[in-house]
Amino acid sequence: MEPDPATCELDHLVPLELGGADSLDNIWPQCGPVEAQGLKIHFKEKDKVESYFTTLVKTGKMPLREAQQAIAKDWTQYRDTALAFCAANKCALDQ
Repeated sequence: MEPDPATCELDHLVPLELGGADSLDNIWPQCGPVEAQGLKIHFKEKDKVESYFTTLVKTGKMPLREAQQAIAKDWTQYRDTALAFCAANKCALDQ
């Protein structure tokens, strides 16, 4: 019997690869719709946003501080842009 897919995970609000702290004030339970599966699970979509921002910072297209603030303020506003970016480019988590 296969285990049930996770609908929640503990997540870093500002990811470690963008300088986020590994502390309780930067970790939160991230849940998504129960019916979501695979890469449509809410926290998997946030992983794409993290990868998108990391790529922008590493390529010099966005300052680190701006990326940190954007993802901490409301990462969901970047979801569609990040998903399109990752569909057109190899995001780190796709490799």
